[in-house]
Amino acid sequence: MFNHEPAGYECPLCLVASGGEDELTSQQDVVLRTERTTAFVASRWWPNNLGHVLVVPNAHHENLYDLPAPDGHAVHDAVRAIAIGIRSTYGCAGVSIRQHNEPAGYQDAWHHHVHVFPRYPGDNLYNTRPL
Repeated sequence: MFNHEPAGYECPLCLVASGGEDELTSQQDVVLRTERTTAFVASRWWPNNLGHVLVVPNAHHENLYDLPAPDGHAVHDAVRAIAIGIRSTYGCAGVSIRQHNEPAGYQDAWHHHVHVFPRYPGDNLYNTRPL
């Protein structure tokens, strides 16, 4: 439903979730793996928010609309665990969670994923570009 994935799309998030690697992400970047989810340090970082993590369902679902409830619950549980880990590890002042759907919603990888960012006072996350 409401899909935009092009024909022949080779999903980079499926690659990582299935144990593969590419030039941007290796299995050493994986920080949590469960039966239904994988979380890994993202290859795209923001200058004031180092440690950005992506959480994905292991099964390929393009967006929130396609995500079955059991995978959605598993993603949410993993996001919570990652947020607690980021907060504890980086000593940040907070954590932001972001998820995008469809091109107008700024989705640019056609596999459901949730961004988890460490946050600091004055970090200007929403007004900076990724490195």
